[in-house]
Amino acid sequence: MNSNAVIAIHGGAGTILRASMSASAEADYHAALNAVLSAGQRVLADGGSALDAVSEAVRLLEDCPLFNAGHGAVYTAAGTHELDAAIMDGRTLDAGAICCVKRVRNPILAARRVLEHSDHVLFTGDGAEAFAAAQGLEFVDNSYFDTDARYRQWQLAREQQRPMLDHDGASLAAAAAAQRNAEPTPHEPIDPNRKFGTVGAVALDRHGHLAAATSTGGVTNKQVGRVGDTPLIGAGCYADDATCAVSTTGSGEMFIRMVAAYDVAAQMTYRQLSLEDAAHDVVMNRLPKIDGRGGLVAVDAQGNVTLPFNTEGMYRGFARLGGAPVTSIYR
Repeated sequence: MNSNAVIAIHGGAGTILRASMSASAEADYHAALNAVLSAGQRVLADGGSALDAVSEAVRLLEDCPLFNAGHGAVYTAAGTHELDAAIMDGRTLDAGAICCVKRVRNPILAARRVLEHSDHVLFTGDGAEAFAAAQGLEFVDNSYFDTDARYRQWQLAREQQRPMLDHDGASLAAAAAAQRNAEPTPHEPIDPNRKFGTVGAVALDRHGHLAAATSTGGVTNKQVGRVGDTPLIGAGCYADDATCAVSTTGSGEMFIRMVAAYDVAAQMTYRQLSLEDAAHDVVMNRLPKIDGRGGLVAVDAQGNVTLPFNTEGMYRGFARLGGAPVTSIYR
């Protein structure tokens, strides 16, 4: 049995909203991250697989309105929600993903069913929902994903006539509130209007296997049908027992162009770099060359964890078996 079992998660990266930081909001984010890590930690402690641990962690992140995935997802330009998710098993290199779904309550569970019960890797739109329905997954009305905070971000993005990364939309909301001497709501440590709002998890289980999972509502005011890096294996999510498991968050188009998640594993294989050095090179050197902003969480087969980001902050944390979860927001 592997004694280095560990889980790491992220809830998006972006610009720190120092002007409207509130201690209570900060505490809410830490509490949410802590609860998710504790749940994943319990799965690993009970001998569960890395796949089980990341599935549970991302499901809980999808159900938490603080994060841009599931309930709390951002709005498209049409005022709707379109959700993407992916999951990968490092033991077998099996993967499953879905994108542009509107009624699946937990997209990560649909992605897992694709991994386990389909010969395909990626389903989109109506086909993804038909597959999820055939698998007996829970469906909700699209309005289930609504939250007041995301609606305000969408209104601001529409005024700006541009798509916005989730945590990047919040700073704009705070600035607008300040101009009218109103209380910015909600207080968020990372500006929702300048935040890349993806959630994800990576884990190493007691059997020495790795897994990664990622889920998102995309970017505020995105064009209907837009797909970012999250459901693309190798861009938003990657896992291979021989190297590492990676889940990314950031400017999706740039992470796609860099095949960012896979690049970490590739550098470990071909350049013989450590997990930390490979992840650092991708996030701090390669992505910035094309203005790629964001970060990632990763774990290797030895249980080493790294959580680099090139923005002011990233909601993140990790938990080892027998240890207390560690959560962070700022640098």
